[in-house]
Amino acid sequence: MDANPAALDGYEVGVGILGDPAEFEPTGTDYCICAIGEPETKRLAVSSLLEHGAKFVTLIHPTVIIGANCRIDAGCILCPGVVLTTNVTLGRFVTLNLNATLGHDVRIGDWCSLMVHVDIAGKVSLGEGVFAGSHSFILPGIRVGDYAVVGAGSVVTRNVPAGSTMFGVPAKLICTKAAK
Repeated sequence: MDANPAALDGYEVGVGILGDPAEFEPTGTDYCICAIGEPETKRLAVSSLLEHGAKFVTLIHPTVIIGANCRIDAGCILCPGVVLTTNVTLGRFVTLNLNATLGHDVRIGDWCSLMVHVDIAGKVSLGEGVFAGSHSFILPGIRVGDYAVVGAGSVVTRNVPAGSTMFGVPAKLICTKAAK
């Protein structure tokens, strides 16, 4: 679904746009997957669909490794090569892109999106709506606040305040969004 009926023009996908999500009326046999990467956009789109009775599935590629005592909430997407070690908790609608790895005792909040080759070390906690760019690394025990952004290739060595954008090696504060 997309509000733009031409969103797939130029792509060979085998299926077309089903319609505008704002006009979607789910039936008892409809199930959805949300592949939006930007956390706030994902939260708004999914919340609207849930209010209209949409049901979402969790999608886990067969190559994903899931260790003992892991919990995966509704609407998550785990792409090829993802590894969850042990005692990992994923909130609702978390996206883990190709080859993301999560160490022991990691907690990932609702709506988070971790891109390709993100490495989350043990005992890290990500708040709601965190976005981690490709090849970023978060050191053990770090806490990342709600709706923070970790730039691609960054190494996070200290706690990240909510709404902050961190970038670099080591990651430094680039900007902070105003609280909502």
